[in-house]
Amino acid sequence: MKRKSGKYVVSSSTGEEVRAFVPHRLPPGAPVLDLDDDAQRLLREANENLARLNLAGDMVPSLDWFIYAFVRKEAVLSSQIEGTQATLVDLFRYEAEEPSRQEASPDVLEVCNYLSALSYARRELRRKRGLPLSMRLLNGAHKRLMKGPRGRSKQPGAVRRSQNWIGGTRPGNAVYVPPPPDLLGGLLSDLEKYIHGKNRLPALVRAGLIHAQFETLHPYLDGNGRIGRLLVALLLEHGGLLSSPLLYLSIHLKRHREEYYRLLDLVRTQGDWEAWTKFFLEAVAVTAAEAGGTARQLFDLVNADRERLLKLKAATVPSIRVFEMLPRRPMMTIGNITRTLKVTKPTAAKVVDVLTRSKILVEHSGRKRDRVFAYARYLDILSMGTDLAVER
Repeated sequence: MKRKSGKYVVSSSTGEEVRAFVPHRLPPGAPVLDLDDDAQRLLREANENLARLNLAGDMVPSLDWFIYAFVRKEAVLSSQIEGTQATLVDLFRYEAEEPSRQEASPDVLEVCNYLSALSYARRELRRKRGLPLSMRLLNGAHKRLMKGPRGRSKQPGAVRRSQNWIGGTRPGNAVYVPPPPDLLGGLLSDLEKYIHGKNRLPALVRAGLIHAQFETLHPYLDGNGRIGRLLVALLLEHGGLLSSPLLYLSIHLKRHREEYYRLLDLVRTQGDWEAWTKFFLEAVAVTAAEAGGTARQLFDLVNADRERLLKLKAATVPSIRVFEMLPRRPMMTIGNITRTLKVTKPTAAKVVDVLTRSKILVEHSGRKRDRVFAYARYLDILSMGTDLAVER
């Protein structure tokens, strides 16, 4: 099925004529989007798995555990898609050792910037007088994402004022050239209206259309992929599909990166929104099922380890307090414990001794001083499917 999904306009950039693609507004025009039996099946499966994930979140005693863990997993994966080399362990170790930003690796700082961008966006949406889901909100997230030397020249927090492109060395030989900057204002306004307008399409299908449209517009000089993936997480909450930010698609998009880009290109070249929609629905279904399974495994592990710790004669109140902190801080130092519990270093060292002898914590740094200890089995579960593992 072919439909015209946009038009090409010729403009001048870097001294040459460039054919830039300008998409039609959403939803797809004639023929209308065809949700065939296969798409309907995927939609049902995705919605059912999202409902189960919501239920898993409702059943645990501390939802903050999972939000903390899943948000960090997404920050790492979304950044890895863009070429960042930092791992989940790198991030947790950075948070444990608490170095200054000047001492941290640029890759870890990029992941931290993503965390800051997502936290800002969710905080605004939940604030009584906060920003709605809009370009103003995304611009604020982009400003935080681009913090630091790498993003300083990328117009942080602003829609681009010059032509960008994907692939190639210049717009003239690029794989894809997004709309010229002078047209972005109207195109982004149309996208905002679609986000908040009424439509016969299911909320999950709309989320997929919005993500593809945002990537097609590519409104920033850098960071479009990360903001576009962040937008999906916000849309799931905005549409009432999830009550908490427990689902992120980066793990699926990383596994199927070539197919992801190919289908986005088919939307632009052939108007094949159907193939893209099925891919998006499958991504949600698979990722929601995996996230639900991960949540249950983490919950079961923490419960089993807590029960085992409480049976130990050597267990103390400080050791139990530190254990309860581990799901939100799965890598720690004696200094962390000393400051958090306001205890002496010998007391903190005793806590670590209890937790390492019970095989809850594992020494991770290999150093004799300033050692780092990891809740290794917790990190192993959280890292599954990301090609990341805790070194033992």
